[in-house]
Amino acid sequence: MSRLYDMCLLQLRMSKEMEELSPLDDSGHGDGSEEETEEDDEPKICQVCGDKSTGYHFNAMTCEGCKGFFRRAMKRPAQLCCPFQSACVITKSNRRQCQSCRLQKCLSIGMKRELIMSDEAVEKRRLQIRRKRMQEEPVTLTPQQEAVIQELLNAHKKTFDMTCAHFSQFRPLDRGQKSVSESSPVTNGSWIDHRPIAEDPVQWVFNSTSLSSSSSSYQSLDKEKKHFKSGSFTSLPHFTDLTTYMIKNVINFGKTLTMFRALVMEDQISLLKGATFEIILIHFNMFFNEVTGIWECGPLQYCMDDAFRAGFQHHLLDPMMNFHYTLRKLRLHEEEYVLMQALSLFSPDHPGVTDHKVIDRNQETLALTLKTYIEAKRNGPEKHLLFPKIMGCLTEMRSMNEEYTKQVLKIQDMQPEVSPLWLEIISKDT
Repeated sequence: MSRLYDMCLLQLRMSKEMEELSPLDDSGHGDGSEEETEEDDEPKICQVCGDKSTGYHFNAMTCEGCKGFFRRAMKRPAQLCCPFQSACVITKSNRRQCQSCRLQKCLSIGMKRELIMSDEAVEKRRLQIRRKRMQEEPVTLTPQQEAVIQELLNAHKKTFDMTCAHFSQFRPLDRGQKSVSESSPVTNGSWIDHRPIAEDPVQWVFNSTSLSSSSSSYQSLDKEKKHFKSGSFTSLPHFTDLTTYMIKNVINFGKTLTMFRALVMEDQISLLKGATFEIILIHFNMFFNEVTGIWECGPLQYCMDDAFRAGFQHHLLDPMMNFHYTLRKLRLHEEEYVLMQALSLFSPDHPGVTDHKVIDRNQETLALTLKTYIEAKRNGPEKHLLFPKIMGCLTEMRSMNEEYTKQVLKIQDMQPEVSPLWLEIISKDT
């Protein structure tokens, strides 16, 4: 699993980026003491060494150096011993020479060990300071992050038709008992690309996309293979056309992105194979009605039974339905949807990836952009949980991906209806 899905590391990265804490003492810890400020403007001196004081620390007026020294000395179990006569005069210039006498001076002026905060309390205080400053200082997207979001939005609008007008070109969605062998013959829609391989590094995918070459398989059915029951896969022809169409859109989506085109051909292929199912899921979530459980896709409406009639089984369909309910209830903006699609695409743990470093850097850029967008554009306390919830949905999709591949191959084994492009995308070899 990619570093992206390790939430602890991501939170650590974000903490480093926003690290603006209270002044540190020379031990690396925050103050942690009770401080009081004098109302007059007279300069104050440290009661331990005579240096300029910064206020009351652990019940005494001290400088930052003696404050940090007292904290460290109280946490060390070792006994301090004066090499002289235990009567050293502590000054700013010699305060490091005798730790024993310096500690005794600290205690003599009334510094108290019980006022030292624990490491846990110090960290809690740091978090409180960070949250307070984040609330006071509004988060904004950088110009680079805005450019990333705009490119993703343009790519999405260019490659995914939200009206679903092309769906009417697919073979009819048969919800009756008519068998697949009786379904309408394949029709070559305008979206099918029959061009030969071109200079485009991912045009290889379309070498086998000609559905007309597989039209004979649409007309023939081995009814005895795997004890296939007539009429079980009545919606498979429509799903084959739908999936092939969506695969082409995902490929075009990737090809539109600058950071995708910058990758070598082998990595482009690996990313497309690994992410296509997930991106299609994300895209269809935009059409999902969580009240009715229906995907409202322009002229057509789909229910989970349609996928079951295409041959998919409940151990994939049940978690898939839960996923759609969970994601839809987040009420994502279009910007968050496209960032989620890009995060799925640029995953360095997809099989076959070679340049993990570059892809991991791209994914981290996208993750930080998504987190910043949420902080800048969302309101209400729920926004603080939105980013980890989205990351959880991405992880959930990854767990379904393998089962999806198994079921598609099983469907093809039982009924050779799956298109060559669909089979090419789910194949493991690159």
